[in-house]
Amino acid sequence: MSDYHALSYVDVVAASVFLIVNAVISILLNLGLTRTLIVSALRMTVQLLLVGLVLKFIFFAGSLLWTLLAATVMVAFASREIWARQNRHLTGLWGPGLGAGAMMIAGLLVTVYALAGLIRPDPVWLPQFALPLFGMVLGNTMTGVSLGLDTLHTALSQRKREVEAQLLLGRSRWEATRPATRQALRSGFTPIINAMAATGAVSLPGMMTGQILSGVDPQEAVKYQLLIMFLIGGATGLGVLGAIYGSLWRLTDARHRLRLDRLTGETS
Repeated sequence: MSDYHALSYVDVVAASVFLIVNAVISILLNLGLTRTLIVSALRMTVQLLLVGLVLKFIFFAGSLLWTLLAATVMVAFASREIWARQNRHLTGLWGPGLGAGAMMIAGLLVTVYALAGLIRPDPVWLPQFALPLFGMVLGNTMTGVSLGLDTLHTALSQRKREVEAQLLLGRSRWEATRPATRQALRSGFTPIINAMAATGAVSLPGMMTGQILSGVDPQEAVKYQLLIMFLIGGATGLGVLGAIYGSLWRLTDARHRLRLDRLTGETS
């Protein structure tokens, strides 16, 4: 197998030329996306450069404490993104806490299962395995949870009279909110379903591509990619289900009343 060209920072900058073209087109068409494109690209660059330095230190240290600290920071940033992507939030600590809790529990459960039972590095918390795996699982679960919660809160607000009418007819809170629940669950599951459907036929995932470029046999790379996709799909499903039903429990009460006063921007 021939050696691949080691990238320089000049190559990386050159790869941004098409993004710059998009920014210019945005200006010409007055789309208002130029600032967002540039800020997002700069933010991504700074974050990845910093992450590269931090991971190099953590991998060299090989410490459980540093690995747990890095995982905690990842959870904190992902939790903030879940909260920020919702137009309406649960009031109080439930707002940032519910989505973050569902995502973290699902992510940790799946990651520990994969490390201890499937990949089995020595030690099991080896940061070279634990952090990339946890990051992939967490990122996808974050997307599903944020979409699911945002859809649920919007749907309940829009269908308030419909849900309350069902409750007056004697339906339980779970029955009355079922249409909104289904809509939210579909929204939360859609990204990972689309990703699994397109993987292989349309796109080669980054992990698989990286392994192939580094010289790993394609069949071995395929097995690892399947393992990762199954884990991501499972974690996303658990996180979305936990967040949606947890929010429904909060937005209703034991007397089967709709409590949208517990949602920002809503009154009872």
